[in-house]
Amino acid sequence: MATADSPSKESLIVDPDARLMVQVKQGDESAFEELVEKYQNRVLAVLYNAIGSREEAEDLTQDVFLRVFRARHGYQPAAKFSTWIFTITNNLAMNARRSRKHRRTVAIEARDSGPLGARPQEQLVQAAGPTASGQLQSSEVAEMVREAVAKLDPRQRMAVLLNKFEDLGYAEIAQIMDTTPTAIKSLLSRARTNLREMLEPYLDVI
Repeated sequence: MATADSPSKESLIVDPDARLMVQVKQGDESAFEELVEKYQNRVLAVLYNAIGSREEAEDLTQDVFLRVFRARHGYQPAAKFSTWIFTITNNLAMNARRSRKHRRTVAIEARDSGPLGARPQEQLVQAAGPTASGQLQSSEVAEMVREAVAKLDPRQRMAVLLNKFEDLGYAEIAQIMDTTPTAIKSLLSRARTNLREMLEPYLDVI
């Protein structure tokens, strides 16, 4: 038992979301509701933009949180909670893609998503070229990016979504996608190059 001079293990956990998950492990249902409220739209946005189906993304989002809840008893805060939940999200997205016979179009919504706030697709266009966002109306920006992101390799797409939607760094994305930070840096570099090439005819990027 913790004393005034001996803090609890829970209080030593730096990540506040990991602390919430420890509370879930201890039977606190309100802590789980708080995590769902905080992450459900973020998980849904990543899944929707990764696989392109709203209905399927909603089903997979429920599956993500079901898996989180079922794993509560064995949970250990060895990494940030965001790393853990987006690892589950990425794995389910990969499984969904494997199960498909035909690839569907990916769409990016003009909505809030993660730390970047509203309209993350404009952040993607800025990555493609420094003058892009100034040359197009917001609706045109969204449409251009929808088409460009839909053509990215699935792993490039996921890396971009986690980096630009969730503002995650190379190390955390590498953990989520089970690779190295160097590989993620390379994925994002290729994705930016591909976006630039696809958007250049419309944006006159030099």
